[in-house]
Amino acid sequence: MTDQTPAPTPAEQPAAPAAPAYAAAPGYAAAPAKPWNVLSIISLVTSILWISLVGIITGHIALSQIKRTGEQGRGLAIAGLIIGYVGIVGAIIFAIVWIGIAIAAASYGVYTN
Repeated sequence: MTDQTPAPTPAEQPAAPAAPAYAAAPGYAAAPAKPWNVLSIISLVTSILWISLVGIITGHIALSQIKRTGEQGRGLAIAGLIIGYVGIVGAIIFAIVWIGIAIAAASYGVYTN
């Protein structure tokens, strides 16, 4: 005769082993990234697109905002300012040369009948 014991019910089954009390600490999270200043991006883009006056104005505003808030984008604002000022100086030189050529052409009688 064999000893037949009934299978244990779920309530009688042994519990799963508990997690150790010395569980590993969670990993460190990365520092949150500082946001980019939008006006510094606008300054650079408009200066590259030869809208120099807008690039200069937004570049100066962006630098003051970056100084106050600590956002990223100082280099972009400075690049927008440099490109904007170079564009303004280039436009002035182009206008002076063009006017000089027009005056020279008029003095030689190119435009007279």
